Amino acid sequence: MEITVTQDGNKASIALDGKLSVATSPDLEAAINDLPESVNEFDIDLTKLEYISSAGLRVLVSTEKIAGQRSGKMQLLHPNEEVMEVFDMTGLADVFTIID
Repeated sequence: MEITVTQDGNKASIALDGKLSVATSPDLEAAINDLPESVNEFDIDLTKLEYISSAGLRVLVSTEKIAGQRSGKMQLLHPNEEVMEVFDMTGLADVFTIID
């Protein structure tokens, strides 16, 4: 999976390309943890995300908590149908801010 991170002030834009699985979720977690604590807004672009596992969901839940602890927000951008179905089935569609 390819992870592209850009930071502008307190906002990080993170684009994911490929599969967010048990093998690749530590890479996303590390990329988020490497951001300065001043970052409190996370825009995660899922346009090119093909698959998400429970390990990937855990990283997104963790990122949502980090944003909340820092009085910020996380947005998930443009998930495909398959990824959106996982959010719906797990109930996370009601927890996350998802932008089509």
